[in-house]
Amino acid sequence: MNDSVSTRVKLSILAVGLLSFTGILIETSMNVTFPTLTQTLNVSLGTVQWLTTGYLLLTTIVMSTTAYVLKKFDPLKIFLFAASLCLIGSIVCMVAPDFPILMGGRLLQAVSTGLSTPLMFSLIFEEVPSSKLGLYTGLAGVVISLAPALGPTYGGIVNRMWTWREIFVGVIPLIIILFIIGWFSIRGKARGTHGISFDYLSVAGLAIIFSMILFTFDQAGAHGWNSSQFMMWLVGSILVVLLFAWYNKKSSRQLIDFSILKLPVLRLRLFSYFSLQFINIGLSFVLPIFAQTALHLNSAQAGLMLLPGSLFGAVFGLLAGHLYDKKGATLPLLISGVLITLGSGLFWIKSNSLTLMSITLIYIVLRIGFNFGFGTSLSDGSMQVQGTKKSDQNSLFSMMQQYAGSLGTNVLSVVISAVALTSGTKNTVLNTIAGAKIDFIILTILSLLVLASVIYVRLRYEKKDN
Repeated sequence: MNDSVSTRVKLSILAVGLLSFTGILIETSMNVTFPTLTQTLNVSLGTVQWLTTGYLLLTTIVMSTTAYVLKKFDPLKIFLFAASLCLIGSIVCMVAPDFPILMGGRLLQAVSTGLSTPLMFSLIFEEVPSSKLGLYTGLAGVVISLAPALGPTYGGIVNRMWTWREIFVGVIPLIIILFIIGWFSIRGKARGTHGISFDYLSVAGLAIIFSMILFTFDQAGAHGWNSSQFMMWLVGSILVVLLFAWYNKKSSRQLIDFSILKLPVLRLRLFSYFSLQFINIGLSFVLPIFAQTALHLNSAQAGLMLLPGSLFGAVFGLLAGHLYDKKGATLPLLISGVLITLGSGLFWIKSNSLTLMSITLIYIVLRIGFNFGFGTSLSDGSMQVQGTKKSDQNSLFSMMQQYAGSLGTNVLSVVISAVALTSGTKNTVLNTIAGAKIDFIILTILSLLVLASVIYVRLRYEKKDN
């Protein structure tokens, strides 16, 4: 059995992976420019925040279609379309005279990322032998997880030295190079949809659900958690979710085969995957804001403090892939659960006395934990299904990890806004510290649940198999 991976396959994965990396990098690069954008574009912080939330929301919706798209179109066609949109979107953002044009460019890039990320994993699952699956999904996990942490560093330095427009200038040559690499290296044919028509109602339903959940939390930030507005949106969101579940059960067409969620191990690995990305993107949003508001650091310092953790996490992400290939999922996932719980807990305990150095050190611990679990959760989830259902699993995991980032940004920012609304003080520093502390508590609880899910799978399913 030949377990080697050809140079062509490596280049194809590299091209698609770096295209996905570019989209995510730009997304988190913009976070540290929000204070600047509110002044230069003359809009509120709540409006500017949609550059991140809206981008992630559309990316999530596009990813929901990829179970069908990956079967319908050849990989090269998908890649060329995605790369073209990323390039056009970057040019539009670079010259944008106002917020609506900038938002339009970001939405073009959202479609690109929504296609490229599932395509990257599809190439891995289709062309990489199972003996090296852990290594390559670990590498892909590093690509996805490294970008959110490098983004604030890149954006902070560029914004301080030049302007926010140069963020887009810097990625244009890379996109062109990736376009050329992908053109010559990506191969493969679509599996075919076998007479299945595209389910437009499911896309519309998921878009409504994802949007309503975000708007529900927005109501808490604007009016408080006990407000009638929040409660009404919450009830409405629950009803829409139930209606979608009923439609998906009765319909003969399915955008994604949600029946794979009946597999308990896959379901719990998806929970871990979602939660880890929620923590990852949420912290990449909260920590720079905390550093600039509470510690009075500039945008470059706020971005650079996340860099060591990103680099350490990348190294350990590759180690986790090797460990998964040799020992299975339990050990790297246990290490992940322990370290993210420790990191989140330390942020909570030290929230009133955090410094630049302590944030950097704690973030290193948390990022190592994140990278031990992120790719491993995906790898082990993919092993639970076979054949055409892998496209459904790929689409579902990609969609939920992207929405986790959108929801993480939304929820954690809303908590800080809600604290400012109800605290009775106008002191921005105190309100930010108090809101961030609640955010850290939420992340600690979520980390504990991830650890508990790993232990449960080990005791309930893996011992039975042995």
